[in-house]
Formats: sequence, C-alpha cells, structure tokens
Amino acid sequence: MIKSLLVAVLALGFAGSAMAATPQQEKMKTCNADAKAKELKGDERKAFMKECLSAAKEEVKGGVAAQREKMKTCNADAKTKELKGDDRKKFMSECLSAK
Repeated sequence: MIKSLLVAVLALGFAGSAMAATPQQEKMKTCNADAKAKELKGDERKAFMKECLSAAKEEVKGGVAAQREKMKTCNADAKTKELKGDDRKKFMSECLSAK
C-alpha cells in the first residue's frame, strides 16, 4: 500500500513538473526549502509551514486588491476622457499594464 502511494505521488510530481507552477506552488517550494534549511521537524515544521504559506496567501490577496484599485482608477480616467470602443480598449490595456 505504501509503495503504491509513493509511486502515485512520484508520478504526480513528474506530471506536475511538466506544467507551469502556480504562485502558491512556488511559495510551497520556497517554504519547504526554508524549513529544510532550518532543519525543522514535527510541530515546529508544521507551525513554520502554516505561517509561511499564510503569508503567501496575504501577498496574493494584496495583489488582487491592488489590481482592483488600478482597474477603478483606469476606468475613472477612461470615463473622464469620454473614451469609447477601440480607443477605450487601447487606453485600458495600456493603463492596466503600466506599473
């Protein structure tokens, strides 16, 4: 049973490596590497991983909030300029992609 589970996990790992990793998966790799470097075990490792991964979620939430705010600002600017159709699409694309 354990061998078949291990084989399944390894197979999924190889299949998953062919696909692009999500930001959460990248953070998981980073947190795992940090925990390993600190040689954490048991409850210490669990607590560290929980804190590390929840920090990643907050970063994602912050990014979503920033994107929403940017969308509001760009929409307001487009409305002020009375842009319509293709001109509005072009403006919104440039505005949202600007850093």
